[in-house]
Amino acid sequence: MNGTSDVKSRLLALAAASVLIGGLSGCATTSELNSLKDQVSAAQATADSAQAEAAAARQEAADARALAEQAMGTANEAKASADESEAKIDRMFKKAMYK
Repeated sequence: MNGTSDVKSRLLALAAASVLIGGLSGCATTSELNSLKDQVSAAQATADSAQAEAAAARQEAADARALAEQAMGTANEAKASADESEAKIDRMFKKAMYK
């Protein structure tokens, strides 16, 4: 989310600088204002797209984390089962050796 905020800040600063330069160079024509509006609109669209991509990436990361936690749980269950089986086999072996 910081990246998206940073992108928006930069785009707004660019738009403000463009307005300032236009103001310092004299009266802006309608076509220049329309061009600036188009640039600002394009910058906003880029920022919105970046924000949507960041949200999608965040969701994918959350899904991956949930899957990893599920896999860890399954692995822990398998290890517990293997430890239990090993203990049973060890007891059976010792019992057979005493006979």
